[in-house]
Amino acid sequence: MLTSISPIDGRYRKTTDPLAQFFSEQALISYRIFVECEYLIALSELGLPELRKFTDDEKALLKGLKDISANNAQIVSDIETKGYKDIPATNHDVKAVEYFMKMKLANTSLKDVLEWIHFALTSYDTNTPARGLMLSDTLEQVIFPAVNEINFSLTALAGKYKNLPMLARTHGQPASPTTFGKEISVFQHRLNRQLEQLKSVKISVKLSGATGNFNAHIAAYPKIDWLKFSSNFIQSFNVNRKIKLEPNLHATQIDSHDSEAEIFDNLRRINTILIGFNQDIWRYISDGWLKQKKVEGEVGSSTMPHKVNPINFENSEGNLGMANALLNHFAMKLPISRLQRDLSDSTVERNFGVALGHCLIAYKYIIKGLARVAPDEQKMLADLQACPEVVTEAIQTILRREGVAMPYEQMKELTRGKTLTLQDFATFIDSLSVSPEIKQQLKHITPENYTGLAEKLTEM
Repeated sequence: MLTSISPIDGRYRKTTDPLAQFFSEQALISYRIFVECEYLIALSELGLPELRKFTDDEKALLKGLKDISANNAQIVSDIETKGYKDIPATNHDVKAVEYFMKMKLANTSLKDVLEWIHFALTSYDTNTPARGLMLSDTLEQVIFPAVNEINFSLTALAGKYKNLPMLARTHGQPASPTTFGKEISVFQHRLNRQLEQLKSVKISVKLSGATGNFNAHIAAYPKIDWLKFSSNFIQSFNVNRKIKLEPNLHATQIDSHDSEAEIFDNLRRINTILIGFNQDIWRYISDGWLKQKKVEGEVGSSTMPHKVNPINFENSEGNLGMANALLNHFAMKLPISRLQRDLSDSTVERNFGVALGHCLIAYKYIIKGLARVAPDEQKMLADLQACPEVVTEAIQTILRREGVAMPYEQMKELTRGKTLTLQDFATFIDSLSVSPEIKQQLKHITPENYTGLAEKLTEM
């Protein structure tokens, strides 16, 4: 771990470890084997005269082949890079998987069907379902639970403090009051909206040969409905799967990556919302409105013993920025391929796990940080009460209703560049030519009760 170049596989490995089963090289090999085996089974059920149907035991053998050990994954890697036993180096990762499968099945009852492995396929017909499944599984099993946990935490925090008055700031200056819960609920609603969009996505996948026209399939078996076969095969992966694969019958050698770009743009929007959240929480901590729980033995500064730094939110912000840089590159680069195919997408796809690793680290640090903060209600109230000028909006609006001439201008003259108290406002109100009832209504307005529908909005 200490010799890892990437902090994802070093410093943060405990956090990112759940992604290894989806985006490690071993995982990629496993998913490729899975797709190839399922394809072979599907071919056997087509009724082709040259390919017999498989027994249940043979199907089970194929379905279990994907559960490879680290040693077997190394063999596949060796076949690709330096050769293995009598198999020369392929310098091609998918061909290495094909040769590995043939080697594993050579001494089984399936030895007579070895040449049907990877039949009429290009490597991308193996890769695109494999990567689609990897992405689907990761979103469903890792990313969604982490974002949901943030969502639940924000919902609970908003509900608990829905009526805690707080000074708002626009342009960094004191503005009409709000509640802490309502401001948290704004982020919760934004996050939930993006999460629901992400959950509804379908991942585009192709299986249609070297240039997307089923050329080899048709050459071998012109009477087979390969369009239907391909669509049914891809949709067969959707059983018990929330994030589903979608057949793409209009493709070149590769899928267009448009659906992946949609996913990455969606994730980037989630991360951007959370960057804004981290920065706001950081400011609330800086202002003393949020207190952080002390952890015994934890050091905030190597030289300043008093410090309890908002490191969880800072760490999260940094990782979200790293993730977004990659996600943005994915979304911009992947949908572009020269003519019918170039290989520049392949090396980029290998970094999906890196981007999602930064996402996961960021999400976990937000969850950790939220568990350690709570509002300092007295400090929050004191700072709100120190800005009585925030009620001027209410006063001038009511005076407009009552037909008082130029109330905005009167309040501007009274307050701008001055430090006032509520008593100063009471004196001003007494000088107005309005009814006693209106004067009483105006005097009743205070910074802490001038929060509009903030509480109700939090509950919506």
